[in-house]
Formats: sequence, C-alpha cells, structure tokens
Amino acid sequence: MQRPNNQEEVITRKHVRKIIYPIIIGIAVVVFLLQREVDVDLFAVISFTWYSAFWIMIAILMMVIRDLGYIVRLKILSEGDFSWRQCFNVIMLWEFSSAITPSAIGGTGVAIFFVNREGLSIGRSTAVVMATSFLDELYFILMFPLLLFIVTGRALFSIDVAPGEEAISFTNEFFYFAIVGYIVKFFFVLLVAYGLFINPRGLKWLLLWIFRMPLIRKWRYKMHETGTDLIETSRVFRSKNAAFWLKSFTATFFSWTARYWVVNFLLLAFFVVDGHILIFARQLVMWIMMLVSPTPGGSGFAEFVFSRYLGDFIPLGFAVVMALTWRLVSYYPYLFIGAVMLPRWLAGKFGRQRKSGELS
Repeated sequence: MQRPNNQEEVITRKHVRKIIYPIIIGIAVVVFLLQREVDVDLFAVISFTWYSAFWIMIAILMMVIRDLGYIVRLKILSEGDFSWRQCFNVIMLWEFSSAITPSAIGGTGVAIFFVNREGLSIGRSTAVVMATSFLDELYFILMFPLLLFIVTGRALFSIDVAPGEEAISFTNEFFYFAIVGYIVKFFFVLLVAYGLFINPRGLKWLLLWIFRMPLIRKWRYKMHETGTDLIETSRVFRSKNAAFWLKSFTATFFSWTARYWVVNFLLLAFFVVDGHILIFARQLVMWIMMLVSPTPGGSGFAEFVFSRYLGDFIPLGFAVVMALTWRLVSYYPYLFIGAVMLPRWLAGKFGRQRKSGELS
C-alpha cells in the first residue's frame, strides 16, 4: 500500500507549496502599478457606505452563483453518482489547482484525479472532465462573436488609440491577445468535439502520430492511455440526449455569466458606471487573453490587463486598486480554500485506503 502514500505526499507538496507563487507574482505587479500609477490623495474622494457594502455583497453572490453552476453541472455530468458534498469538494479543489497552474494549462489533469478519487472510474472521470472543458470553451466560442456583434469591435479594442488611428489594428496588443486566444479555444473545441462525438479512434491515432516526434516521444505511452480514455469518453457521452447537454450547458452559461458580472457590481460599489454590456464583453475578452498567460492563474498578467483594458470605466488612478479588489473577490479565495481543503481531503481518501489495507 505504499503507492497511495507516495501519491498523497507528492500532490500535497506540489499544490500546497505552490500557493505562494501566484500570490507573490500578483502582489508584486500590483505594488509596482500602485507605486507608478496611483495618487493616494485620490482616496479622499471615495467614501465606503452601506451602498458600497451592498454591491460588494452582490459581487460575492455572483461568485457563489458561479460555483453553484459548476456544482450543478458536475452533478448532471456524473449522472447523480456524486453527492452534493462530493461535487463541492471536486469543484473547490479543481479551482485551487487552476489557480496555481498557468492559465494555458489549467487544473484539468489533476481534476481527473479528484473526480476519480471521489468514486468514478478513470474512464468516466476523463469523460466528465473533458466534457466540462468542452462546455467551458464552447461558451467562449459562442459568446465572443455575439458580444462582438452587440458592442462592435471598435468599442472592444479601442484602447489607447490616437486620434484618427483605426481602433482595431495589429498595434493594439489586446486585439492580438484576444485573437490568438480565441483561435486556440476554437480549435480546441473542434478537436474535442471531433474526438468526443465523431471519431475518437481517429483522434487517438493523431495523438500517437504527433507523439512520435523525438522531443516528446517519451510521453507517447501516456498519449496511448489518453486515447483509450477518449474512446471510453466518447462511448459514455455519445449516448446522451439533447436535454442532457442542454442542462449541462445552461449550468455552464450561468456560471460564466455570473462571474463576468462581478466587476460590474464592484464598480457600482464605488463609482457611477455606464456601459455594463461593454464591461461584460471586455471581461470575456480578458479571459480569452489570459489563455496565453504563463503565470499561475494568470497572476500579474490579469491585474495588468484589468487596469489597462477596463481603465476606461474607472476614474484615473483607481484602476489598479479595482484590479486588486477584483482578484481578492474572484481569485485569492480559491487559493486559501484549496490550501485548507486539500490536505484534509487527501488524508480522508488515502487514510481510509491505508486503513482498509491494514485490515485486509
């Protein structure tokens, strides 16, 4: 029974230790921006009132709704095999893993471990995690062109544009990041959809062919296992009817939509704000841009992009402070919740396994 013990130790070291990295990166960027851009005297014009407290609570409520949407979706995708408590555990641990890994990687690999340890087979765990990733990316793929049509590309990307200059151009770094991120997400959705619903064996063959390359050949066996899991994933979900997917996507829609309203309500707590749909649209674009961030949970990059990209809606000098407030509500809580939950969760799972092994 030594393997579970080692696995517990490895995962604990890997995740709990890494909590400090995104915190340091995020705080370092915020301190740098505060020192450079914020005039302390401006805070004299802001007063914290019951009105402010009300809108901050609404912003926190949006994060609660976001997590509830994820929990409901996991309950649906597990076909009721998970209790509500198990769904909560998986989502919180998954968010923690995503918060301490680069945005381009996310916590998907570790999420399969969490789902599997809560009782699903490795094949079904892979199916559930791939389905959640597919639904998340599908939301971005559908909402981005819709919001682009509603608010126009000029409104989305006309940041720091000189008079007479075109609003959308290759000199606009936000446009560049958004397009690259969207293309990556678009092809990811196509690839997963092809593997899940059309030809899982073909995708497995493609993975094995790609991993014949010398530099990545050592992971070819892992890709063989992934391809096998993908075939099982396809078998599980191709049999589901439209109602199953509609309910799953509805939960996804409410989760992400609630998350994007967080900034709107935080701004309302302190300022008079117009253009709420545009603010919502820019937040969606921000999350697409964060796909290219190499830092854990987008730390540093998120704060910088927020202060620049949403600065049009915030009085001069307050953008960095609002960026920090936004991260305090939407990001840092998952670091601390996960750091508390993970050791206890691992002790519960592996502790029971060791105990049963000793009894046997």
